[in-house]
Amino acid sequence: MTPERLHIIKTCLQRRQPDLTVVMENVCKPHNLAAVARTLEAVGGLEIHAISQLRSLRLSQMSAAGIRKWISVKKHPDIGAAASQLKAKGFRIIATTLSDRAVDFREPDYTQPCAILMGEEYNGISEQAADIADEHISIPMAGMVQSLNVSVAAALVLYEAYRQREAAGQFQHCKLDEASYHRLLFEACHPQVAKYCRQKGIAYPALDENAEIIEPVEGSGLREHEGFSDWVRES
Repeated sequence: MTPERLHIIKTCLQRRQPDLTVVMENVCKPHNLAAVARTLEAVGGLEIHAISQLRSLRLSQMSAAGIRKWISVKKHPDIGAAASQLKAKGFRIIATTLSDRAVDFREPDYTQPCAILMGEEYNGISEQAADIADEHISIPMAGMVQSLNVSVAAALVLYEAYRQREAAGQFQHCKLDEASYHRLLFEACHPQVAKYCRQKGIAYPALDENAEIIEPVEGSGLREHEGFSDWVRES
């Protein structure tokens, strides 16, 4: 890990926005999920929520783009379960849809914890999702076609959120709690050791100011795992 690379990682973690996310309802095309996740990561997001009727939602496109290293995917069985979890954490649900109460997508306050709800590619959000949402937004268009690709629409809304948050100075202080910061820093700097620890159910070791692993103390549960030292050397 070079000092330059470590500086980039720490800077990105300092600017993460854990209170900004996207909910993809009934996503049918994995490449759209990957594209939205890529934009979410670009504006500082950490987690994307996917509601899908597919038994197995393949995310190979996210792996190919390297997005899965930085954005986690939270799967939900339905919009009700997703909304309940997010609202319990203080998120407002802002849905993109053409409804009578939809306002211009630039009007809502995105500096507050918010989840941007995007509908599936063919029919948009469900009626249940529309009822659950706290706000409805739409993107003004001058052409005959009154819809955009879901990833394009998500990018427009996310960058409006980015603009507002930047103007409010929200990228100038770290929003991550200490435990989350340590976890993300450790996984970014020592991915192989992190994998080993997860497999063995071991807490991540402490890091020094240069993100180097501090030699684990006796009784920590690490020394007795054969092969741990090899993982450290290879990381």
